[in-house]
Amino acid sequence: MILWIKALHLISMVTWFAALFYLPRLFVYHAMSEDKISHDRFVIMERKLYRGIMTPSMIVTVLAGTWMLYEYAWAAYASMGWLHAKLLLVAILIAYHFYCGHLLRQLRDQRSQHSHVYFRWFNEFPVIILITVVILAVLKPF
Repeated sequence: MILWIKALHLISMVTWFAALFYLPRLFVYHAMSEDKISHDRFVIMERKLYRGIMTPSMIVTVLAGTWMLYEYAWAAYASMGWLHAKLLLVAILIAYHFYCGHLLRQLRDQRSQHSHVYFRWFNEFPVIILITVVILAVLKPF
């Protein structure tokens, strides 16, 4: 059973990251749009991605990860420094996720103060988290 949970965790994590990479890219194009038709289209695309894919994927990732933590590592958790670091990064990623929701609402309401350049840089953050989490989970350096 635990291998099915691990598979579910990995599938939902890949889906979550795909959305985390794509939503800020939509923000770039949304910030560059100048007409109402484009604005309305981006509002719909961003909302559907955030609510329909990104948030459910995050929830499944966290639940499956919590289940694996309970099944696999709870007894040895205190001595697993790599896991502490990974969980901290996941908490930061969850904050990033909710900040994306905040930015989505600002763009929807045309209150965003950020340029497309900001969103281009903002889009790179989950890449750094992904690389670090994968290294921690595979190499378990400490």
